[in-house]
Amino acid sequence: MQRQFYVYIMTNDHNKVLYTGVTNDLKGRVYQHKEKLVDGFSKRYNLNKLVYYEVFEDSINAISREKQIKAGSRKRKTELIHKMNRSWKDLCEDL
Repeated sequence: MQRQFYVYIMTNDHNKVLYTGVTNDLKGRVYQHKEKLVDGFSKRYNLNKLVYYEVFEDSINAISREKQIKAGSRKRKTELIHKMNRSWKDLCEDL
């Protein structure tokens, strides 16, 4: 069984804050964000919506893509989200 890796973007109810992360367990990581299980950025800014993600076959490419997205502007991140999820709905329900 091959492992998959995910680069994802979370936001809050008002879509004001964007958080980019990488994980090998997207459902579990989103659950941690939503339930505020880990102190830090996502808890502080009430990140509770998964609005974007990409799937990778290996961790090296996933981490490289995460860094690329993080280095981009908010406008660039917003464009990525609009391509996949124009209405900014919570994609967690589709996992």
